[in-house]
Amino acid sequence: MSAAGALAAIVSVQTVAALPAAPARAAPSQPSRAPSKPFNVIYVLVDDLRFDSMGFLTPGLKTPNIDFMARNGVYFPNAVVTSSLCSPSRATILTGETTRNHGIVDNNNSSEAGLTFFPEYLQKAGYQTAFFGKWHMGQNNDNPRPGFNKWVSFKGQGTYFPNDYVPPDLLRKGVLNRLNVDGTEVNRQGYITDELTDYAMDWLTKGRDQSKPFFLYLSHKGVHTDPKPPERYLHQYDNLPVTLPASMADTPENYQGKPRWVKDQRNSWHGVDFMFNGNEPLTSYIRRYFATLSPIDDSLGRILTYLKQNKLDRNTVVIFTSDNGFQFGDHGLIDKRTAYEPSVRVPFVMYAPGLLPKGVTNPGLIRNLDLAPTVLDIAGVPEPSQFEGKSFLPLAEGKLPPSQWKPGDFIYEYYWEWNYPETPTTFAIERDRVKYIQYYGVWDTEELYDLDKDPNEMNNLINNPAYLDRKIELRKALFEQLANRTGQHVIPYSEKFNEGVVKRNKDGSKPGEFPPQWMSSPNRYDRYNDLFPDSREKLDADRRKVPYIRWDLLFGA
Repeated sequence: MSAAGALAAIVSVQTVAALPAAPARAAPSQPSRAPSKPFNVIYVLVDDLRFDSMGFLTPGLKTPNIDFMARNGVYFPNAVVTSSLCSPSRATILTGETTRNHGIVDNNNSSEAGLTFFPEYLQKAGYQTAFFGKWHMGQNNDNPRPGFNKWVSFKGQGTYFPNDYVPPDLLRKGVLNRLNVDGTEVNRQGYITDELTDYAMDWLTKGRDQSKPFFLYLSHKGVHTDPKPPERYLHQYDNLPVTLPASMADTPENYQGKPRWVKDQRNSWHGVDFMFNGNEPLTSYIRRYFATLSPIDDSLGRILTYLKQNKLDRNTVVIFTSDNGFQFGDHGLIDKRTAYEPSVRVPFVMYAPGLLPKGVTNPGLIRNLDLAPTVLDIAGVPEPSQFEGKSFLPLAEGKLPPSQWKPGDFIYEYYWEWNYPETPTTFAIERDRVKYIQYYGVWDTEELYDLDKDPNEMNNLINNPAYLDRKIELRKALFEQLANRTGQHVIPYSEKFNEGVVKRNKDGSKPGEFPPQWMSSPNRYDRYNDLFPDSREKLDADRRKVPYIRWDLLFGA
């Protein structure tokens, strides 16, 4: 699918050395508004939804209710996530903290110990709160969590249908996939999106204390792999034309300047040549993915209709977004995890006719890190000191022009997962539309992109002399900003329990080559150059093909 215009960016960092203690945090901020009657908030989170997978951006895609929200609310085309992976992103949404501080680094079994979820602050302020759907953050269980008066969830990724993956002998005994409803395990009844929406609507209509403001968190399983639409949408997009990105082609031009791991990943679980170790055409997968979005749009329609019929629409904020993006063959990759634009950008629409303007496309860059402070701001609740993001409510309301919205550098961090080892630990930073990416633990090249000139990230400028100063500047800023709250750079990881998803198609594409600028010969003049920091002096020595040795640094003089 073609990218819909140049957009915001990414970022991430980390290292092994320690920095000086981080500066003291600012005092907790006061809300930007003190409503006489608190606004309700409904937060709808989709799983793995690509930034342009909405009808008003992709021709032929039918999402009437998402489109309604965009026409009558505020659409943020530059919404991004600080970690493009389910559990770390969900933890950031719920805690208002970055991965390096909340510690949920992958989709395995990180601890939730010591974390505070922002709905707890809403509860203390008198809100009724409810969670419906996929938790999949930290410990792999579906038990009720602090901060919610109502709880309906399931373990791990969950399933689309009640009988998915249940062994035949257990099905004969009546065993089905289950939901945890307020601490009690109950058998699933129907298609997951519809069933979760039924529970949410039941709570809205008769399960909550209607004298209090409410916060509803509806966390869908869809459209996560392997997407399965319900019967009513099974053939919805059989004839939908799908255009794949030009960068998907396996050509020398597409891989020029790209890291070696990107080419290698092409033939893997997360690559287009051996996608999920199967042979389904990517176009077919995308059609199923879109069809699985349709019941989510239906769900949104039920919520919007309820609000309108019960005169709650003017006192309720509805937020629609995703936990991360998704690559549709970009650079030969699928899934997320990377710092490339389709991985980190997400759809983001807000609808609140009693609070927000109508039909606005707001170019301000917002992050999942900013969600918690924004919801507390909407509720008129002071922000706690551990939050690292910034409320974008004034931006959404139109009280703050996008030109004056200064969220700072956008930092991205993804930590290598042993069970999906194709993507290395990735750190990136974007400042003034220039993105710098570095990798930890692999022998590979860095990347630097000017997103205004190159929104599809095809021209790696990492060795372009004109961008040397920017590269040095962003490297330093990335390292400094990715320190955790104690000033440390720490790589966490989880316990390995098998070899991981590592298979390759024996008849597929071959491993990539190392970057050509790394190809050298013994005893060349520049053999020691990479011991020393990049500088104008070193660049000049390289141009003159003479050795560059900083003895003061080499010997610590």
